[in-house]
Amino acid sequence: MTVSKEQITAALSKVGLPDGGDLISRDMIRALTVDGGTVRFVIEAPTPEAARGMAAVQQAAEAAARAVPGVDTVSAVLTAHGPAAPKAPPPGEPPSLKIGGHPTPQQGGPAGVPGVKHIIAIGSGKGGVGKSTVSSNLAVALARQGRKVGLLDADIYGPSQPRMMGVSKRPASPDGKTIIPLQAHGVTMMSIGLMVDPDKAVVWRGPMLMGALQQMLGQVAWGELDVLLIDLPPGTGDVQLTLCQRTALTGAIVVSTPQDVALLDARKAIDMFQTLKTPILGLIENMSTYVCPNCGHEAHLFGHGGVGAEADKMGVPLLGALPIDLDTRLAGDGGTPIAAGDSPMAEAYAQLARGLVAGGVA
Repeated sequence: MTVSKEQITAALSKVGLPDGGDLISRDMIRALTVDGGTVRFVIEAPTPEAARGMAAVQQAAEAAARAVPGVDTVSAVLTAHGPAAPKAPPPGEPPSLKIGGHPTPQQGGPAGVPGVKHIIAIGSGKGGVGKSTVSSNLAVALARQGRKVGLLDADIYGPSQPRMMGVSKRPASPDGKTIIPLQAHGVTMMSIGLMVDPDKAVVWRGPMLMGALQQMLGQVAWGELDVLLIDLPPGTGDVQLTLCQRTALTGAIVVSTPQDVALLDARKAIDMFQTLKTPILGLIENMSTYVCPNCGHEAHLFGHGGVGAEADKMGVPLLGALPIDLDTRLAGDGGTPIAAGDSPMAEAYAQLARGLVAGGVA
């Protein structure tokens, strides 16, 4: 039986990694060759430290390839890309990095982030519509589609992504300038919530906000990403203005609930993006419906279809209509987005992710 590279790739895509994702979605397979029944490949970890903890992954990868019909011999080599990661500060000690301050001047127009192909802002006109939940789940869903994904929590006053993504470790800063982001569920992530005391309020004026945003875009070692999702704060304030004016965005996604009060504010967010010449990639109707888990009755607690009607009026896509779901809330509170599992809600986010990939924006 002839063995193909596609068969081996499919087998290796089922080998999970301790910090989320798999060998294929995390792009760790190099020099894959198939010669008759002999398969050879290299597993390239991001750092030597990561490689030292991947012996079990190497064994699982060899076993997965060997299980493909027609394979007789498997040779897998474990190596590492780049130098050892900088030594992290002692537990509980913050990195030697000052966050916030007046932004530095920027010459020219909006600039991209080195190594990042697409940057998508996820905004809303008001709080409480589930924008951060959508952001974290969409990031995980895109990672499960094989994309290299980053997630930046730009909600300076109310950062929620550390809790939703299940991370609390302080990022390292080896030189007081570069910030090493964290990994969770196959997503590279950064949040101001990881840099400050979670029990302390961030009491900053506009320049401090803009300086912090500039740092998290320009000083974080994002690496090579297919897409960076930016979870914006609600409203149309300094962070949104700074981001759209200084960063080359692929576009924006606006999240709203269906009721008229939420749509009033969503229209303001849409108008802001249009005024700042940021393309609207589409709208998402969150909390669109509620299905009783006991009797199956469907109710529209906040109305239904208002966001879709607004999308039709604007001539932009309605990317999805997501129901109110208790499991989604519990998963976010527990630090494992529901998109990381297998459920109807995970499939709903997977469909959103597939649409963005098919549209060439992620």
